[in-house]
Amino acid sequence: MDHEKIKQGVRLLLEGIGEDPTREGLLETPDRVARMYEEIFGGLEMDAAEPLAKRFHAQNNEMVLEKDIVFYSTCEHHLLPFFGKAHVAYIPDGEVVGLSKIPRTVEVFARRPQLQEQLTAQIADAIDEQLHPKGVMVLLEAEHTCMTMRGVKKPGSKTVTYVTRGVFEEDTALQDRFFHLIEA
Repeated sequence: MDHEKIKQGVRLLLEGIGEDPTREGLLETPDRVARMYEEIFGGLEMDAAEPLAKRFHAQNNEMVLEKDIVFYSTCEHHLLPFFGKAHVAYIPDGEVVGLSKIPRTVEVFARRPQLQEQLTAQIADAIDEQLHPKGVMVLLEAEHTCMTMRGVKKPGSKTVTYVTRGVFEEDTALQDRFFHLIEA
């Protein structure tokens, strides 16, 4: 990331809204924002395949579900946060990953300017492409501050997106089991 360009942009933004970027309270803001952007957009420099690379052989062909994975992302339309929970399931086909690898995969994609719909599919596709499971299902539920603090101003409203891959696409009983498990 170009730290200096971010700082210049923040200074211009402050001037654009009528602020004085040289006043005491704002003097270090461009640098703080640049460092924050390096953190919250760090997924741009991360490879989603990396967390899923180490696998373990397992004969269990039942569903593996990690639910309530808290994530924070940034709406690419307004550059405002959206946040919520991810629920990720897959049916192994002889291989599994360590339990921390699924949340790490969520994090890689969440730490980019994003659309929730795109984020949901990226997580599912990465797991599908790297693990080659029998199926994958991902559900995200999130509150978007671009909708809750501006525009329609409906705090507490959530957007839910989900995608299915493999056996989850046609098997509604399997989908129902997923929905039941995330509610349990």
